Amino acid sequence: MGKIASLLVLLLTHPSEFKTLVQFYLYHEQKRDITAKQEHPTSGWDRSSMRRCWEFLDMTSRSFAAVIKELEGDLARTICIYYLVLRGLDTIEDDMTIADEIKQPMLRAFHEKTVTPGWSFSGNGPDEKDRQLLVEYDTVVEEVNRLAPQYKVIILDICQKMEVGMADYAHKAATTGSVYLETVAEYDLYCHYVAGLVGEGLTRIWGASGKESPWLCDQMELANSMGLLLQKTNIIRDFREDVEQRRFFWPREIWAKYGFEEMKDMFEKGDVEHATWIQSGMIVDALRHACDSLDYLRLLKNQSVFVFCAVPACMAMATLALCFMNPEMFQRNIKIRKAQAADLIMRSTNARDVALIFREYARKIHAKAKPQDPNFLRISVMCGKIELWCEQNYPSFIILEGNRITYDPSDKRTVVIKMEEKRAEASTPSDSDMLPWELATYIVGAFALVISLSALVGYVVLKVYGE
Repeated sequence: MGKIASLLVLLLTHPSEFKTLVQFYLYHEQKRDITAKQEHPTSGWDRSSMRRCWEFLDMTSRSFAAVIKELEGDLARTICIYYLVLRGLDTIEDDMTIADEIKQPMLRAFHEKTVTPGWSFSGNGPDEKDRQLLVEYDTVVEEVNRLAPQYKVIILDICQKMEVGMADYAHKAATTGSVYLETVAEYDLYCHYVAGLVGEGLTRIWGASGKESPWLCDQMELANSMGLLLQKTNIIRDFREDVEQRRFFWPREIWAKYGFEEMKDMFEKGDVEHATWIQSGMIVDALRHACDSLDYLRLLKNQSVFVFCAVPACMAMATLALCFMNPEMFQRNIKIRKAQAADLIMRSTNARDVALIFREYARKIHAKAKPQDPNFLRISVMCGKIELWCEQNYPSFIILEGNRITYDPSDKRTVVIKMEEKRAEASTPSDSDMLPWELATYIVGAFALVISLSALVGYVVLKVYGE
């Protein structure tokens, strides 16, 4: 009843969003049903341990669960396990109730625990939202040990790299009393450990599966940028929740310049103007990774892999636009509306449409930018780079109509295209364009050339062999 009531309210208050949700539920087909019997060999649904892992995925992931389940073949099960392993690691790192002397050895050996049959952990604080995953982690261990060797090696390697970075930052906070990241460079490194490495692991898994080209693994800088775009967006959006739980990820280099001594001052002091300037500085920093993310998406050829990467990237851009110059972000957690998310899922099907989504939200961000903001020029440049990327790769004057390409008649570039086409036609005359005497001249000339060459050959033969 509650869901029906909320839909009725949506119909009355936001009819266009109601229409979008109806279209999504009616026309957006689920690409894959992991519970279907024919899917059991690859999804593992016929095993109780894997069914529990799928349940944990639904419990711990708000946005990735649906797209993970639609990945082709054994990729869905592999990425599900990959996600749960890293979620377990992150749950230990995030839990401020675990003493450093307990947390350090556990973090640094987590890749070994992940393949140790029967291992689990019940020492998380009672309020840690994903603690149950670690309480039953032996179920995840069982499924990790069932993975194909090429996938298992990648997952454990990424886990080991990530745990080292997490342990270093956790130890610094526990022993020095410094709970803040100081510089943007330090912020980038932290995000690399917790998200850029995830992108690296995914890229290596795509290549190992054979569903993407092996050379994709040479594009780790782009993969890192994809991870950083998503992670930085989450860090910006979750500001209030993180501060209240004493998790501080915004670098002091960005927020301390406006006289704030603690991050909580941004919502406690009531200085909304300077707080939103800091917010825009964080969003400018996140937008640095937008064009790299578009480059990465253009390299993907498998449709299910593309959608898996494109949907969260588009939602990240929508979230950045929602947060930009929005003081409510400092008071509570905000997120894009369900209808907006459904619309993005339906539209994120190819590289061109995704690029247009990026451009759409870049324009919304730029429209809200204020000239008095010290970041105004940088915001304009970042949004301009997204515009330029789209124009270079998908020129706006080229119109796709089904399988036919037309040109926007109001765009000056169309005139240039038409002139080039006419020049090309004029420079390659066809036989039908020639006058009869021109055609006769070509034929006579060809015969004369052949006769001359024949006479020359005959002369040379007689000269040499005649005697």
